[in-house]
Amino acid sequence: MSGRPRAVLGLEEEDNRTLSRREADNLLKTRFLEALTRNDAVEVAKILRSTSIDIDTVLDVEDRDMILASYKQGYWLPSYKLETSWAMGLHVCMMYNALESAIVLLQNGAAVNRKPNGKTPLHVACTVSNADCVGLLLEWGARINSIEENQDTPLHTAARYGIPELVAFYIAHGADINAVNGYMETPLITAAFWAMDIRERTYNSEHHLVCRILLDHNANPHLYEEDDKTALHKACWNCDHVLIQMLLEAGAKTNAMDVNGCAALQYLLKVTQIRPWAIPERCYQLLLNYGAARVYPPQFHKVLQACHEYPRAVEVMVNSYEHIKHTKKWRAAIPEAVYERYKTFYDSLFAVCTNNPRTLQHLARCAIRAAMSYRCELGVQQLFLPSSVKKYLLLEPVGIIY
Repeated sequence: MSGRPRAVLGLEEEDNRTLSRREADNLLKTRFLEALTRNDAVEVAKILRSTSIDIDTVLDVEDRDMILASYKQGYWLPSYKLETSWAMGLHVCMMYNALESAIVLLQNGAAVNRKPNGKTPLHVACTVSNADCVGLLLEWGARINSIEENQDTPLHTAARYGIPELVAFYIAHGADINAVNGYMETPLITAAFWAMDIRERTYNSEHHLVCRILLDHNANPHLYEEDDKTALHKACWNCDHVLIQMLLEAGAKTNAMDVNGCAALQYLLKVTQIRPWAIPERCYQLLLNYGAARVYPPQFHKVLQACHEYPRAVEVMVNSYEHIKHTKKWRAAIPEAVYERYKTFYDSLFAVCTNNPRTLQHLARCAIRAAMSYRCELGVQQLFLPSSVKKYLLLEPVGIIY
């Protein structure tokens, strides 16, 4: 009987030693993490020199905004939010802009391209928009076209967050400008989609600049993602006339259709009512001046259903036809309160859209536009005509139809 307690005691001692080692390891990791977050490069170097810590040890870091992680696995409850992510020291340095500590890690052999939670250190540096850290990582061999879990490259990340300086930087270092992610999106498509801040109801000029840089470096505007939507589809979904013009000038195809058979104009019609901060008439004007197919005349009531609150958009659309005749569906598509608010305009619409032909001036406009086809926007500007005539040819709305 006397041997039994001794054996049990031995197991307990071994468990205690294991527990002590684990506690010591956790304390060391905590000390290492704290030194990194406060960018104490001297302390970081001391820890690496005087302890046995693995320089690429995986740390559990507070990450409520998912700066360090491209995904959070294993949690399926919709109300559950994982507040930490796995990361190596180099990721932490990028997150906290700890350039000096990052240099110490790299000089001591830290891995520059690992991604314990889906992101490389380069992705993290891009997310927090730290050009100095990005430059450092590239100097030490970070892969410019490395992909995350959703196969975003660092260029995709910079495009999504609207960071023109990093976009230009990556391009200068050989980033694949037409790389596609897991959704078949190019950086241009990504930037076009994220250019609208739905909460602030504004368009981000930084995203516009990103698109300008990408297009200036030969990003292909004809490429499409997994649902066959191009960057132009995305810009039209946002009702973003600045980006629409930019893409059309770069040669984007107005009549390219997505998987549902919708061209860019159909996307505008879908969102006009829910983008009250936009200038929809300019969007329609641009598409039509670059050769977009018009709505099938018997279906024109759908334009009124989408745009009745925006008479100037309706005016642009109506004036793209030589002649179009209203039906009873037109009036039914306009709520009574809206009709009364814009009575002068809608009375002119119904007076003009009858069996009678339009004015010779309008017919001349249509003839010139037909001759120029998809070159209207640029071609009309080159004509030796008064500015008012050019605006008329380009469907500039005036608030009434005649």
